[in-house]
Amino acid sequence: MIKFGFIFLISYQLCFSASACARAEYEVNGECCPMCAPGNRVYWHCTIDTSTTCVPCPPSTYTDEPNGLNKCLLCTVCNAVQGLRVKRSCARTADTVCEPLEGFYCIEQNKGSCGFAVKHNECHPGQYIRRAGTALTDTVCGNCSEGTYSNGSFITCQPHSKCETKGLAEIKPGTVSTDAECGSSAPIGIIAGATVTAGVVLVTLGVSSLFYYKIKHRRPTNEMDNNYTLPIQECGSMQSQCDTETTSPDSGIPLISSSKSPEMDRQSAQVVSLPLS
Repeated sequence: MIKFGFIFLISYQLCFSASACARAEYEVNGECCPMCAPGNRVYWHCTIDTSTTCVPCPPSTYTDEPNGLNKCLLCTVCNAVQGLRVKRSCARTADTVCEPLEGFYCIEQNKGSCGFAVKHNECHPGQYIRRAGTALTDTVCGNCSEGTYSNGSFITCQPHSKCETKGLAEIKPGTVSTDAECGSSAPIGIIAGATVTAGVVLVTLGVSSLFYYKIKHRRPTNEMDNNYTLPIQECGSMQSQCDTETTSPDSGIPLISSSKSPEMDRQSAQVVSLPLS
C-alpha cells in the first residue's frame, strides 16, 4: 500500500512538471511554446517540429514584455481634454508616456505615465502662492496679513506703498488685494496762494472788461447836447400862428413850445437847453 502511494506521487509530479511551462514560454493546446520578444507578436504558434514564429508590431502598436499574443497592444493617446500631453512617443517596445499639461497635475498614474490630470488651484486676490503646483501636486495658497496685499499671482504678499515717504498723498488706502494709491500733492499754503492769485486776476480782468465796454459804448457829450438842444423857430410877421414843439429823440415827449405871439419871435431867437437827467 505504501509502495503504491509512492508511485502515485512520483507520477503526479512528472505530469505536473510536463504541463507547466517555463517563464519565457506560453501554453497552447497543452504545448509550451517560446514567447515572442518585446516589440513582436506571435504569427504562428509552435509545433512539435517548429518553434514559435514572431513578427514585429505594426505602427501605433507595441508589446513591452515577452508575450504569446496574436495582436500587439494599441498605443495610448495623450488627450488634451484629459489635461495630458505627450512626454515620450509610442514605440514598438514601449507605450506612449503622457504627462500633465502646463498648469495641471496628475491624479492617475500607470507605469510612469499619467492617465488623467486636473488644473492647478488658482489663488484668489488677497492670497499668495505658498507652494507652487507641480506635475504631481496641486498649488497651495495662503492668506495675506494686514498691511500687505497680493493679486493672487504673488509668491509672497507685498507691503502697501508708503505714499508719505515718497512725498505724495494717499488717494486710496491699500487692501489685502490691492496696493495703496498715491497721487501728487502740494503744500496747503501754495494751493491757497494760487487760489487767491487766480481770484484777483479774474476780478481784475472783469473790471477792466466792464470799463472798456462802457467807454466804447458811451455817447459823446456834444452829440447828446445837440440831441437835447433845439432852437425856437422865428415866425414871420405875416404868420398868424407859429407853433414849434421840440421833443426828446429818445422819449418822444415835447420839451418846449414856442410862443404864438409874433412879437416875441421877432425879438430874438432863443436857444433853450434842457439839462440832462
